[in-house]
Amino acid sequence: MVLNISYAESNQHVVKKMAFALAPDNNLTLSTLINQGSPYYGNLNASLVVIDFSDFQCHLCKRYVDNTEQQINSSYIQSDKAVYVFKHLPNRGFDSKNASLAAQCTNDQGKFWEFHKILYTNQGAIDSGWVDVDNIKKFASQLPDINSTQFDSCFDTKKYESLVDRDIAMANSLGFTDTPSFIIMSSDGSMIEKIQGPKPFPIFKVIIDELESKIKKN
Repeated sequence: MVLNISYAESNQHVVKKMAFALAPDNNLTLSTLINQGSPYYGNLNASLVVIDFSDFQCHLCKRYVDNTEQQINSSYIQSDKAVYVFKHLPNRGFDSKNASLAAQCTNDQGKFWEFHKILYTNQGAIDSGWVDVDNIKKFASQLPDINSTQFDSCFDTKKYESLVDRDIAMANSLGFTDTPSFIIMSSDGSMIEKIQGPKPFPIFKVIIDELESKIKKN
């Protein structure tokens, strides 16, 4: 399936047209993403979806999380206009994939977003050891009511390695090489737009509002 994609440059609202080919198994709809086990927050009945491809060691991702994501949340997620979905793209360093595997394990216990916050709050220099195995388990132990035995088993056996690998493959099929990168789409996947890089909130607002308008017209 080939989709026409729009994205905005960081310093202007000019929209450039692109095209990319999705792999046959990448049926990009909200229901498919949820069924694949992707962490999310927001109302699943929302008409819009924001998909965030990120790396926990990525400093630009942290900047986005600390600023733009909070504005997207208050403007679109809390108002039930959109649902937010996380996809793993661990490409910043050697320890990045383990951080993704650990985060996905916390999702089993409904703790993903709490762990997400802990990792970005404590983010250190890439591959400095801040997310080595010992520290990952220490961070996980800070989660309220976490079953550490269940988490350790999940993490030690790399239970979600295939899921993370599929996320990476999807990102590659979308042409994403850097983090963070984003897809803004209708929940049925019929309308999709692409944003690359930690763009400021006004860029997201233009893209989201335009897509919302298109959905309402259809």
